Amino acid sequence: MHDRSIGGRTVSAVGLGAMPLSIEGRPDRSRAISTIRTALDEGVTLIDTADAYHRDAGEVGHNEELVAEALPAASGDDVLVATKGGLLRPGDGTWTKNGRPEYLKRACEESLRRLGVEAIGLYQFHRPDPAVDYADSLGALAELLDEGKIRMAGISNADPDEIRTAQDVLGGRLAAVQNQFSPGFRSSEPELRLCDELGVAFLPWSPLGGIKEAGELGAHHSAFAAVAQERGVSPQRVCLAWMLATSPGVVPIPGSSRPETARDSALGADLKLGDEEITRLDRV
Repeated sequence: MHDRSIGGRTVSAVGLGAMPLSIEGRPDRSRAISTIRTALDEGVTLIDTADAYHRDAGEVGHNEELVAEALPAASGDDVLVATKGGLLRPGDGTWTKNGRPEYLKRACEESLRRLGVEAIGLYQFHRPDPAVDYADSLGALAELLDEGKIRMAGISNADPDEIRTAQDVLGGRLAAVQNQFSPGFRSSEPELRLCDELGVAFLPWSPLGGIKEAGELGAHHSAFAAVAQERGVSPQRVCLAWMLATSPGVVPIPGSSRPETARDSALGADLKLGDEEITRLDRV
């Protein structure tokens, strides 16, 4: 497994997005734990979770508890657990926002308890709340950094202006930006390039968007299928290899709900594409 860096912390080049293990269509607990542990066995050292990754009302933090259960007791600094606060799920399938500073600080305390740690490795503001000034929400993360409750701060679903605001409010301590980015969703490229400029890690969520689990792609993804066939690997693996080639600051976090897909995604970090292949995929 090749390495990348988040805020000076070395992590695997491909992480694990744990959300599918806790929301609608989730596997049973045994398979969920096995999926996380398979990723760890394949060298994954970044796991992304959130307190809002749950399905039913009354089970806030379901995903964080799964991750905590799956991690070896001695994992310590070997695995970076990144979690998020600022979204809620009332249990009817919807998502609601709460970016109030006092709420974010309470949410962080609850995440600390569920994860069983003294400080969260990477804590991210999940999504801007239009009812709260963005700088005020980020001020809570700055306080959590100063208090030692979190080791690194990040933001998610942010535009370039919000990234710059975060870097300012956090006093240059913004470690990561987590936005949607995939072959079928490239509108976050300006944010990716800004992160390159600022030296901030970019964590694409849903990096396999548009690429079905069975390996079938939409018509506009035919180039990925062709490269995959030529290489004798899955289209998903090609997708992650292409994404890693876009920037040394990119650390994709593909979601998995089965050990087999967690293993295949991890292997994407070891696939190196040639210049001609990258050019073909860039043009899709």
